[in-house]
Amino acid sequence: MRLTAEGAARRLEGPLLLLERTIDVGLNDAVEVSGRDGRARRGRIAALDEHHMTVEVLESTAGLALPETVVRFLGEPPAFGVAPSILGRVFNGVGQVIDGGPPIAAEQRLRIDGAPINPVARAGPRDFIETGIGTIDLMNSLVRGQKLPIFSGGGLPHDRLAVDIARHARLRRAAGGGRDPARDPGHGSGDDFAIVFAGIGVPHDSAEYFRRSLQASGALERTALFLNLASDSSTQRLLTPRFALTAAEYLAFGCGKHVLAILTDMTNYAEALREVSASKGEIPARKGFPGYLYSDLATLFERAGTIRGVGGTLTQLSILTMPADDISHPIPDLTGYITEGQIVLSRDLDRRAVYPPVDVLPSLSRLMKDGTGERYTHADHPALASQLYAACARAAQTRVLASVVGEEGLAEADRRYLAFGSAFERQFVHQEGPRSLEQSMAIGWRLLAGLPRGELSRLSDAQIERHLGGTAPAAADTGAVGT
Repeated sequence: MRLTAEGAARRLEGPLLLLERTIDVGLNDAVEVSGRDGRARRGRIAALDEHHMTVEVLESTAGLALPETVVRFLGEPPAFGVAPSILGRVFNGVGQVIDGGPPIAAEQRLRIDGAPINPVARAGPRDFIETGIGTIDLMNSLVRGQKLPIFSGGGLPHDRLAVDIARHARLRRAAGGGRDPARDPGHGSGDDFAIVFAGIGVPHDSAEYFRRSLQASGALERTALFLNLASDSSTQRLLTPRFALTAAEYLAFGCGKHVLAILTDMTNYAEALREVSASKGEIPARKGFPGYLYSDLATLFERAGTIRGVGGTLTQLSILTMPADDISHPIPDLTGYITEGQIVLSRDLDRRAVYPPVDVLPSLSRLMKDGTGERYTHADHPALASQLYAACARAAQTRVLASVVGEEGLAEADRRYLAFGSAFERQFVHQEGPRSLEQSMAIGWRLLAGLPRGELSRLSDAQIERHLGGTAPAAADTGAVGT
């Protein structure tokens, strides 16, 4: 039932409208706010008590005068009209079409806060999504149903990385017994794979870059693109990931597609939450963020997953910029507690023109073991990744030692690790275009070939013989890494 309140407005503070409570309404109910200009502005009830209620207005409040303000209560929470035709379309932060095309002929209207998934109905994340980024695919594999954030910093190329993943991501089928993924990789056909891309609080040039890049590559045809601009209301920013994830849930659990949801930038979302919380007069916690920041982020991240008996899956790849590159800041700190690992971008690598500047040592995919190995990718994939990690850690220690005693004071084995570290960044981390898992593994084996065989403790003798060949060279042998 729709109700109307006239003359109930008492105070307007930015995007928040305080009303006297004259009718019975529910928390989070959708509303329409209009003034003397007659334009209806969307909103929702953010707080209420016995005498007052607070409405978050999702559009500009310019032109609203309290005596002429009329509020219509729609009697239901905000919802998004969905249909398979949302793929290939561009929406604003609250689900309105902005690409010049016709409105979506909705088959369903779904609440944007999502339907909670029964934990008993959840299935473990499985299978593998190939992103085209070697440091992710080989070292920190993304598994269907996983939530894996990318920790970036101001000025780092996370926008470019997000677009590259959206353009080149594809499915990897389970290989099955005895199947050789090198000859029959089992890539998804594409018709059951979709992208939901949400730009949250992004500048106009970044939004246009997202749209233009996806359109030019043809990836927009399998993508639902949501763009919330930095000039939009902070209250609208709080709903953008919810509209995007509602679309992703519909495509995954309603249409049976395997969906990769890319959300950037979650820091803008958290700062909008802090701004709105302060406007409500709520007591702040760490660095001014509300005490419920953890649970609020969890309502978004926990919408990823797989459900027993449902063919589709929902995987999240969220990007956040760490303020002052501080990984202990509340936003990345709390995100790390909710998600299953993290990909960390390095400012030092970016300064040395390494793209994508992924720092592999602090990066981690906790579910990698559930989507890699003989059944999913290659039998030697986990061992190769483990050995490369060990070699990178040794190379980092050797660099510190070389800064003290000089390269001339290092043992021959340490010099090889020093050369390995440089070659690893130039040849493996840095890439000019998309790279398949097989190509990344080939580079990894080539880099390990320059290390003393006795140091390769994470590999079996059969793996060393199969991929590196010959007799293990002594530690005193010389030779360049990666040649």
